[in-house]
Amino acid sequence: MQENSQAAEPQPASSKFVYDFTEGNRDLKDLLGGKGANLAEMTNLGLPVPPGFTITTEACRVYLESGSEPPALRDEVSAHLAALEQRMGRSLGQADDPLLVSVRSGAKFSMPGMMDTVLNIGLSDASVAGLAEKAGDERFAWDSYRRLIQMFGKTVLGVDGELFEEAIEEAKRAKGVAVDIELDAADLKELVERFKGIVSQETGGGFPQDPREQMDLAVRAVFDSWNTDRAKLYRRQERIPGDLGTAVNICSMVFGNLGPDSGTGVAFTRDPASGHQGVYGDYLQNAQGEDVVAGIRNTVPLAELERLDKPSYDQLMQIMETLELHYKDLCDIEFTIERGKLWMLQTRVGKRTAGAAFRIATQLVDQGLIDEAEALQRVNGVQLAQLMFPRFDDTAERELLGRGIAASPGAAVGKAVFDSYTAVKWSRSGEKVILIRRETNPDDLNGMIAANGILTSRGGKTSHAAVVARGMGKTCVCGAEELEVDTKRRRLTVEGAGKKTTVIEEGDLISIDGSTGRIYVGEVPVVPSPVVEYFEGRMHAGADDADGLVQAVHRIMAYADRMRRLSVRTNADTAEDAARARRFGAQGIGLCRTEHMFLGERREMVERLILADTDSEREDALGGLLPLQRADFVELFEAMDGLPVTVRLLDPPLHEFLPDITELSVRVALAESRKDANENDLRLLQAVHKLHEQNPMLGLRGVRLGLVIPGLFAMQVRAIAEAAAHRVEAKGDPRAEIMIPLVGTVQELEIIRDEAEQVIAEVEAATGTELGLSLGTMIELPRAALTAGQIAEAAEFFSFGTNDLTQTVWGFSRDDVEASFFTAYLEKGIFGVSPFETIDRDGVGSLVRHAVEAGRATRPDLKLGICGEHGGDPESVHFFHEVGLDYVSCSPFRIPVARLEAGRAAVQSKGSDSR
Repeated sequence: MQENSQAAEPQPASSKFVYDFTEGNRDLKDLLGGKGANLAEMTNLGLPVPPGFTITTEACRVYLESGSEPPALRDEVSAHLAALEQRMGRSLGQADDPLLVSVRSGAKFSMPGMMDTVLNIGLSDASVAGLAEKAGDERFAWDSYRRLIQMFGKTVLGVDGELFEEAIEEAKRAKGVAVDIELDAADLKELVERFKGIVSQETGGGFPQDPREQMDLAVRAVFDSWNTDRAKLYRRQERIPGDLGTAVNICSMVFGNLGPDSGTGVAFTRDPASGHQGVYGDYLQNAQGEDVVAGIRNTVPLAELERLDKPSYDQLMQIMETLELHYKDLCDIEFTIERGKLWMLQTRVGKRTAGAAFRIATQLVDQGLIDEAEALQRVNGVQLAQLMFPRFDDTAERELLGRGIAASPGAAVGKAVFDSYTAVKWSRSGEKVILIRRETNPDDLNGMIAANGILTSRGGKTSHAAVVARGMGKTCVCGAEELEVDTKRRRLTVEGAGKKTTVIEEGDLISIDGSTGRIYVGEVPVVPSPVVEYFEGRMHAGADDADGLVQAVHRIMAYADRMRRLSVRTNADTAEDAARARRFGAQGIGLCRTEHMFLGERREMVERLILADTDSEREDALGGLLPLQRADFVELFEAMDGLPVTVRLLDPPLHEFLPDITELSVRVALAESRKDANENDLRLLQAVHKLHEQNPMLGLRGVRLGLVIPGLFAMQVRAIAEAAAHRVEAKGDPRAEIMIPLVGTVQELEIIRDEAEQVIAEVEAATGTELGLSLGTMIELPRAALTAGQIAEAAEFFSFGTNDLTQTVWGFSRDDVEASFFTAYLEKGIFGVSPFETIDRDGVGSLVRHAVEAGRATRPDLKLGICGEHGGDPESVHFFHEVGLDYVSCSPFRIPVARLEAGRAAVQSKGSDSR
């Protein structure tokens, strides 16, 4: 598997597997996981954190590798549990006054909802009455017990969660109530018995009554949840290493379901959707934490807490300010109020949308909390690319279906689907889909990844759907209460004004706006985003923009440009693409594919070249192509005046310019059957058969064409040279670089170079112009990389063609393997990410590094770049900075991403050097 930039940091060998919350700090995320490290940090800050302890990720790794816990773990847990019991003044599951604990996962990197949690551990038939008496609330005790059996049954014992949900629905129907909190103590007591029966029937054993057995089984379940399918899928999606393991946090329970003076909530120190400062979050009275994040009951805005419980609200606001100043970032906070007392259950640096990331980074600079270098590290190219996606056209006619909570911005259009299986199936068939659910749960992750957008009728900005969508950059609208989602009949209905009912069936198109929360019937047209308008030069950074997003992007991009060492060029074949790339900040063309200039009407001229039987016919064909090529290059050099333009000589096999062999064979056969045979078609068919190759990628292409087809490369070089001379005469500043493709040995390059230099000299003599053209090669074969020292003797520059280099290193035909077995390789973890998407550092990257070192050893002033698609991939850009390339080249739309990541790479490199 490829190395990941987020890999675990080395930890000192330790036999200590359990840490009290008072022992850790936020710098121990590798060992204590994010949740445990931050609970310890809040404890150190003196904030109200329920006492508890953390089992380390190291213990999890031992368990996953060996199948059993470390031998010392049980005694360590017992010692920490005894200390916790002494501190709390009661023991786990004590009959008359039980200590209850939660068992919660907590990996180094946030994986919301992907791993398991069990609350209320310690409750049993023997202690539920004691809890009721101490709390003075029998309903609360039985509600807590039914929650334990439900969570434990599903999470630890593997019982189908729908069985418990169906039992709850039956109880509500029997009582004639709509929500859980309307069930009384007798109802819940009966439900507990029903739940225990479900556990016995499904597992063949009873619900465990020993509190310590409950806790130990729950810990193992959390360890096991690291390797569930959904957790592995999420890690692949977020590129989180699979060998980190999860910590387990055992925390004394505090209860938000003790009545109207209790509750639970999630708060953000800034809006995670927009970045605006203010009071953001959700609160739910008389509830436990899972009720909020699951989205099964709709919450009230956090600001409402001020009216419900002003002392707790004021204290929470103070704590939020403390945490933001301490972490110097947006903080995501989980809290519980137990009968008027506020408890902090978790904090972490919060996930945010792309727009929020840019706004918050610049806000924190303005507040003096971070500097520009840190602001640059707070954003990334993936987020910038998301900001460049289109948005809905406000002027277009639209039919409003409903409104929800704007949970994750963007404009998403797709066919309505009502389950994850269908979302994945239709997506693989090329359909864009919107996944519609009442609320999502971790098992919906497959569908959420496949969907273009996510819509739920329940939940708020802190629901599972919202948090996961923001982390993935997916458009999401939550809590659209007016939508009645019927997953069984696969439809949603909305009853509008005047009792008009709108029905959306599966397969119908809908559009969702994650920036406003609006939902529309059908497809709404889109327009370019403000960020693209800015890069295009149609919106000035100083323009009056309500949310300041463009100004934030401008400030961070300006700093990235000041800091970066890598130049950023574009892959462009036309003057139009070149001009757009220049507006986007391109500093030249790193790859002009001349084969694209031979398509369309010019294909017939290439056919003439291929069919030429004599030198005279060949020269006539090349003579016809020369002025067309020259005109192309004149336009290109004019668009990129003053900047380098690397022109790659013809690379693909000649058969690509000929008709399809099957289509042509049928055409010829039909003509012969009609006795109407066409001489040109017959000659074409002969040429197609002659040039047909079993594996054209490894056949007659690139430099081999120049060696086998006399005059082909000479014509192209002449066109480049004459176009450059024309631009000089027009007072322009052409800076052409001629690139010879697919070289495998220096001898090939020397022959073509000698021919090219002769042509250039002829043009210079004829025009009286010194052109200063440079000659180099494309490194796209393993042998070229391995013999780079020799090749550098005849090349003034190298450009790494990482697309073909990846194909030849791996032995993959990209078009074939991506459509066949790549999905299986990703699912099995052989790849963390496709090597065509992010550079394979161990394989392809090693060859690039070797070629850089060998090439510069021969020619210290050797110019080095990369023109494969990896040139616009954020992670790959960091690698190219690291190995010392001079520039990266990518498609025009990815230029801002490459600029940003080149700046981030320089800052990170500088930070590493200073440590």
